[in-house]
Amino acid sequence: MTARTMRTAAVAGAVSALLAGATACSAPSGGEGAGGGEDSLTVGVAQEPETLSPMLGYGKEGNSKIFDGLLTHDAEMNLKPALATKLPEVADNGKKYTFQLRDGVKFSDGTPFTAKDVVFTYETILDKKTNNPSKGELDALESVKAEGDDTVVFTLKYPYAPFAERTVLPIASEKAASGQDVNSGAYNTKPVGTGPYILTGWRKGEKLSFKANPHYWGGAPEVKKFTVAVIEDDDVRATRLRSGDLDGAILPPNLAKTFKDDSGKRTLEATTADYRAVTLPSGNKVTGDKAVRRALDLAVDREAMVKSILNGAGRPAYGPVSTDSEWFAKGTERKRDLDEAKKILDDAGWKPGSDGIREKDGERAEFTLWYFSGDKLRQDHALAYASDAKKAGIDVKVQAGSREVIQPRLDKDAMLAGNGFPADPDFDLYPALHSSQSGEGWNNMAQYDNKAVDEALDEGRRTRDEDERRTAYDTVQKELAKDPGYTFLTHIDHVYVINDGWQKLTTQVEPHDHGIGAGPWWNVEDWQRKK
Repeated sequence: MTARTMRTAAVAGAVSALLAGATACSAPSGGEGAGGGEDSLTVGVAQEPETLSPMLGYGKEGNSKIFDGLLTHDAEMNLKPALATKLPEVADNGKKYTFQLRDGVKFSDGTPFTAKDVVFTYETILDKKTNNPSKGELDALESVKAEGDDTVVFTLKYPYAPFAERTVLPIASEKAASGQDVNSGAYNTKPVGTGPYILTGWRKGEKLSFKANPHYWGGAPEVKKFTVAVIEDDDVRATRLRSGDLDGAILPPNLAKTFKDDSGKRTLEATTADYRAVTLPSGNKVTGDKAVRRALDLAVDREAMVKSILNGAGRPAYGPVSTDSEWFAKGTERKRDLDEAKKILDDAGWKPGSDGIREKDGERAEFTLWYFSGDKLRQDHALAYASDAKKAGIDVKVQAGSREVIQPRLDKDAMLAGNGFPADPDFDLYPALHSSQSGEGWNNMAQYDNKAVDEALDEGRRTRDEDERRTAYDTVQKELAKDPGYTFLTHIDHVYVINDGWQKLTTQVEPHDHGIGAGPWWNVEDWQRKK
């Protein structure tokens, strides 16, 4: 997978009627940021975190702004030291990781950072009482011990090749977070960290406000005030960017191209591991039928979705692993074949009814597909998917809803899902496909259960031998092609439009989560104002 791309959008387009008719906010003057001042920045994102506590999963991919991990990533996605002074020493055949910690680091409340904070963070995550849906990601961890204030030793149950990647996880303050309910305590909304920014306010559903940490060990940021506006609706986000209410925002490609002729703005694209897929729950009589799943996998026109929905900013998806990843199993690409899709359904006893929709044993080939309200990309994917499915004789009823409405229905209804982590194939494949992950938060939403896949996933995460890992993950992807529990549609390049007033803007290979820690502002603490 390429580390990053950055190019100017080249396709002109008319401003939508909504943008043209929207009531604009007053644009800031004098080159000041939308937050008020040359040293401020306000950006628009689609989602906000459910919590700001690392113990509950916040910031696990790194770049959390409030916190630091032992390690972090550079622009090329290589691991580098953060709270640790160097990369870990690995011993005992990959089962022992020793980190030396940076001296003189303090939390934002002035408390010294020590090895005890690292132990506290990891042990709290693994505690049975902690409601962290991602704790399975630390399944390999047997113990974490402090040796004095400046050394931490992790002991693993088995060699887990990507363990160092798990140590970008933010470190919480034991003093600030202990003595309260980890699942509902004040630390979840009023965190204390060692990062470049300090949270100054969080108005749920509206915005998160940060100020620069003047005592940050990495140097005081030049962007002194950083505001993240939470705007679920893509069109509204574009409107607020155009009006000057925002300095930057993530936008769907077709909206981003409307800013092409704005000389004061830049468009940046980030290669990602972010995919869109339709969950096909096994508990539904229609989507649980293997023949239906196989037919849908062949009926969908992925190339058309990349062209029309993504404006070319993406790739067809055949599983969680992107086609441009070194871990992608060549030969698992599936061409659209509507005739073969119909034959599979015919052979399985799904016969067309009078209206063209198939039936079998009195069961009509129909199901509901949900997407998040205001998410134009998911909506467009869902509608295109429904159109393709209907050509095969399957009726997909598209519905919009909130997370609270959708999640309880996932055992029977499909969802236009998104996910993706670039660091290691285990991070995508295991939570999406391993049967043990069914019902764990947003993991394995299809309730996918394939013994060969489970065995290969277990093997892939329990060896450090790269050839053995590659064989295991090839097996997973080949099995998924034969027995698709999801219909994977596209991998999406994230597109950002931002005021052209800063230097050192880059993008990384990004995960699905493109909120506070991703986008051009992944390293906002290093930005400098153009002279």
